[in-house]
Amino acid sequence: MKITQVEAIVLRLPQVNVAADGTQDTCLIRVDTDAGISGWGESDSCPTAVKAVVDAPLSHSNCSGLARVLVGLDPLAIEVCNHRMRTAANYYSGGGLAVHAMAGIDMALWDIAGKALGKPVYQLLGGPFQTRMRAYSSVLFGDTPAATYEAARRWADRGFTAVKFGWGPMGRAEATDVALVREARRGLGESPDLLVDAGECFDARTAIRRASQFLEYRPYWLEEMLHPDDLAGYRKLAAVSPTPVAAGETAARLDEYLRMLDEGDLDWIQPDPSRCGISTMIAVGRAALARHKRVCNHTFKSGITIAASLHVMAALPGTDLVEFCMADSPLRHDLTRERFEVVDGYTSVSDRPGLGVTVNLDTIAKFRVA
Repeated sequence: MKITQVEAIVLRLPQVNVAADGTQDTCLIRVDTDAGISGWGESDSCPTAVKAVVDAPLSHSNCSGLARVLVGLDPLAIEVCNHRMRTAANYYSGGGLAVHAMAGIDMALWDIAGKALGKPVYQLLGGPFQTRMRAYSSVLFGDTPAATYEAARRWADRGFTAVKFGWGPMGRAEATDVALVREARRGLGESPDLLVDAGECFDARTAIRRASQFLEYRPYWLEEMLHPDDLAGYRKLAAVSPTPVAAGETAARLDEYLRMLDEGDLDWIQPDPSRCGISTMIAVGRAALARHKRVCNHTFKSGITIAASLHVMAALPGTDLVEFCMADSPLRHDLTRERFEVVDGYTSVSDRPGLGVTVNLDTIAKFRVA
């Protein structure tokens, strides 16, 4: 079996705003083979830039678009394909963009491997340790504390046992920050877990102060409190915070995650398969567990990335919480025919071959822009 084509497909809603919502646009990756098997992946990045990385022509041996170096390779030789991509992108892969493009392709290659072998991806990764996992509803803070309270009531009423609020107006004023968390807790009630995602808005001193101020509302964790480069600040926060500290959604390479675990001393690491790929995500999870740290997926895209996340999390022991994006967008809910139902606060990974999702070609046709 050989790769015959790698296609980057850009989708975009008619209206896109500045909210930190990755479901407003996306770049899908489709990898076709001469055996008639196609794999699907997704990249959480700047979609048109990812497409440029995939489609770029040859510049020289260490500078090329990714598609041209993959055609003709065996898609089941996933590490060979990843090595070829890293070599081709050597001159421009120091940052995140090229790695994000590789992540979407890596995801599609695992989808092909599972389909070709007739196995779900989690089996190819050595799992499952569990196939049913507690899902937390992941949404943005409301524009006001009152709006956050109303949203929290709705998610609790829908049966979620954990809800995360993030970004939005957090970081604009101390009183508002505290009120947002207070109203989120009040809306959820006593029982559901409340997860707080600050959206990288604080310096270390302020983050330490907020950790103390938020404590009475019993957050399950404090996520992305600092800029991801501030590892010294994360270490200071982790040393004094009574609440576990989580981060990692902006990382893409294995070495970045390891520095966050070791230098930042995080309690939770959050790899995203649409930014790092399935291959790196499973490596990050195993590295975290070896350090007696916890791992949870970051996922704020379509059902393709949700499926990839669930397969990796199923292949890691002790998984008891997964991020479940509930943004109100057709690129979140209508891009796959599978909806990943949450029942009594839990969702399940598909046991079908590959990622186990069926891409809705009608949705692609409706929102495709490139």
